[in-house]
Amino acid sequence: MPQLLLATNNAGKLDELKQLLAGIPFCLVSPADIGISLNVTENSRTYAGNARIKAEAYSIASGLLTLADDSGLEVDVLEGAPGIMSARYAGPNATDAQRVSLLLHELKEIPWYRRKACFKCVIAIAKPLAGVRLSTGSCSGYIASEPKGENGFGYDPVFYLPKLGKTMAELLPEVKNTISHRARAAARARIILSKMAATT
Repeated sequence: MPQLLLATNNAGKLDELKQLLAGIPFCLVSPADIGISLNVTENSRTYAGNARIKAEAYSIASGLLTLADDSGLEVDVLEGAPGIMSARYAGPNATDAQRVSLLLHELKEIPWYRRKACFKCVIAIAKPLAGVRLSTGSCSGYIASEPKGENGFGYDPVFYLPKLGKTMAELLPEVKNTISHRARAAARARIILSKMAATT
């Protein structure tokens, strides 16, 4: 079975991608699995650009078909922030808890009805020196006043889904993996990967 490199060192994201891509006709491997360590500068101003940069860099370094994603949380009242800077919102070495704390501080005077937000994700699939395919996904909600839930990672504990009455971090993985921004992007990526597998 051909290998598909999942180009992330984020343990939470890696686990989630493995669940979302389970059953595709590829052996899923991480950079650590194949002994690759890259310092990729994600300097694009778009999610698609950063996903492409990462996928191409890891694909060239490994010689493998590679999947990478970039995602972010966009809060309407903050004019789309943290957006492309979501992972670095509170500084390059900040923890998830510190990023969430800063976000809540920025919104402390903002009423509930103005806390609308959207998670966005772009997945890039790169073949070594042979182009990149993209898939996208999004999920709308609101920013809660305090973190709730132990599942997920990143901003999940404060991303509230009104229709479910829970934050993303309160959802069971099998529920999150049907509605999240990354799940929706991955569903489209599965179609691309299945077609690729059929032609190799």
